Amino acid sequence: MWLRETSQNERKTLTAAFAGYGVDAFDYMIYTFLIPTLMAAWAMSKVEAGYIATGALITSAIGGWAAGVLADKYGRVRVLQWTVIWFTLFTFLSGFTNSFEQLFFTRAMQGFGFGGEWSVGAVLIAEMVQAKNRGKAVGLVQSSWAVGWGAAAIAFWAVYAMLPAEQAWRVLFWIGILPAVLIFYIRRNIHDPEVFHVARAKVKAEGGGNFLQIFSPHLLPTTIFASLLSTGMMGAYYAVTTWLPTFLKVERGLSVLGTSGYLLVLIVGSFVGYLTSAWLSDHLGRRRCFMLFATCAGALVYSYTLLPITDTMMLFLGFPLGFFLSGIFSGMGAFLAELFPNELRGSGQGFCYNFGRAVGATFPALVGYLSTSMPLGEVIGMLAAGGYVLVILACLPLPETRGRDLVLQN
Repeated sequence: MWLRETSQNERKTLTAAFAGYGVDAFDYMIYTFLIPTLMAAWAMSKVEAGYIATGALITSAIGGWAAGVLADKYGRVRVLQWTVIWFTLFTFLSGFTNSFEQLFFTRAMQGFGFGGEWSVGAVLIAEMVQAKNRGKAVGLVQSSWAVGWGAAAIAFWAVYAMLPAEQAWRVLFWIGILPAVLIFYIRRNIHDPEVFHVARAKVKAEGGGNFLQIFSPHLLPTTIFASLLSTGMMGAYYAVTTWLPTFLKVERGLSVLGTSGYLLVLIVGSFVGYLTSAWLSDHLGRRRCFMLFATCAGALVYSYTLLPITDTMMLFLGFPLGFFLSGIFSGMGAFLAELFPNELRGSGQGFCYNFGRAVGATFPALVGYLSTSMPLGEVIGMLAAGGYVLVILACLPLPETRGRDLVLQN
């Protein structure tokens, strides 16, 4: 119902950001479905498969920080277009690879655009939408990750049903170029918010705005704890989602169709979790919502991967697992935007979120490495639990920012 209160410009911006992040999700998550096929085709080890995922996440962290800095200088909309072009191109090129080394390169390059798109899109939405609806708006955009993830699961099932595995994985990467048409919508309909123009005018008149100011004494504690908060969320999430299709197929013995069915339940739960958490972050506050979802997600990951439960119980647990695993991210974009002053918002948000992504990126590779001597499910559960404990601890020293007016923030 809150969407009725938004202006036409706000709705157009929401549409563009929603579509962009959904495409981000499709292009990233499609690889997680293809790991078993690529391991068989190229005699690739689980460690190498984890390296590819980690490589893309590390470059996405660099790309996200760089895009935030560039967005503070050149504008949110212009940089948003650059990121979409970049990650769709390299997803497409991944379909032509013939070895671990080649795919590692194209996925690492894709990561630069993948990380940048979220950083810029989240700042754009946070600055465009009214304070009372900011958490719900950014959370709505965040929910498009579940839509893109769901599209990847459906495409995986459909393409594998029509083509042999040695061709299907290439087609799925090639599909990733289609969303580049989003650029035309962004160019025609989206403009930088007034907050950005005011901040740029202030920087030109008074100086400042150097991205290194996020490490100045009065902002350093915020930067550190916000980065640790992001690290816990990202590490736990990537440990679970990167390896869950492989866990279901290898340790639970599910077929392609069975794996897709289980994951679709998880994805539907994720979508509902994003929207619910978005609403809660505007009503309970950002910090309380993070701690609630971290506690519940940790308990569910433990149950899903470590307890001796039946396949039917796994199916039913998939919905609440997705709900809390993904929903925890809904308030993050608004929270980070509210923590930093206008002229440093892109730089601060881009650094903190993507520092977490960079460190969290080590979790998939760590899962692959540790699973050579431990059960895969046990490793996933252990690392995810550690990530959620870090989320709760990082929340404690940070301020509550719900409802903060970005126009007046300096």
